[in-house]
Amino acid sequence: MDLQLSGKTAVVTGASRGIGLEVARSLAAEGVHVIAAARSAGTNSDLAELGVTAVSLDLTDPLSAAQLTEFGDVDILVNNLGGVAPASMAAAGFLAVDDAAWQQTYDLNLFATVRVTRALLPGLLRRSGVIVNVSSIGARAAFPPVDYGTAKAAITNLTKALAEEFGPQGLRAMTVSPGPTRTENWGDPSGYAGRLADVAGEDLADFLARVPERMGITTGRLTEPAETAALITFLASPRAGNLTGADYLADGGVIKTV
Repeated sequence: MDLQLSGKTAVVTGASRGIGLEVARSLAAEGVHVIAAARSAGTNSDLAELGVTAVSLDLTDPLSAAQLTEFGDVDILVNNLGGVAPASMAAAGFLAVDDAAWQQTYDLNLFATVRVTRALLPGLLRRSGVIVNVSSIGARAAFPPVDYGTAKAAITNLTKALAEEFGPQGLRAMTVSPGPTRTENWGDPSGYAGRLADVAGEDLADFLARVPERMGITTGRLTEPAETAALITFLASPRAGNLTGADYLADGGVIKTV
């Protein structure tokens, strides 16, 4: 299927690895000029091979989002940047997450998205563009850590608000909410899954093998980053031209509610 994306321009944040990297790859394969933003973008060999425009930015810096306007108007914005802050990952529960950890989580998972969206929105409106924000199933269910889930819930709410306010001007806005995904965050012993495995007193490989059963993943496996990227690419395309304001689960069936 031709997704009719050739010649368009996209900004993808958190594009140096995981879902963000696969989104950059997928969009580039469709003929999109991708501006890939991440702290390590300029030295990332994977991005270099894709032929995208790599921009090294720390988007938790309040002044950094404005630099993305230097590339002109864009058709697509994929706010993928996010993750569990180290202090939150190590916390035993709500009472162990202090103000500094909450602030770090919200800077990374909410405020960076707010600032990038605010900076690029005028150009997106001029082009009747599309925003796809990467949320999480943690926005719908109370998985630890609590600060991460609440930040992602804010992203989902923000996206609906953008769709409603700017839809009459031609903007579409949606969220994609991944569940457990086979990214570095789940495969690295120092990552989120590694921390959970330590708490459970299990080897990481054994822990990961049990995740589908423990989390009720209907498909019996973790999602691959490229699968979520394919969904995001479709939603960003004119083929999905009447889809907006919705949250699309990419979780293998973890969330059981309608």
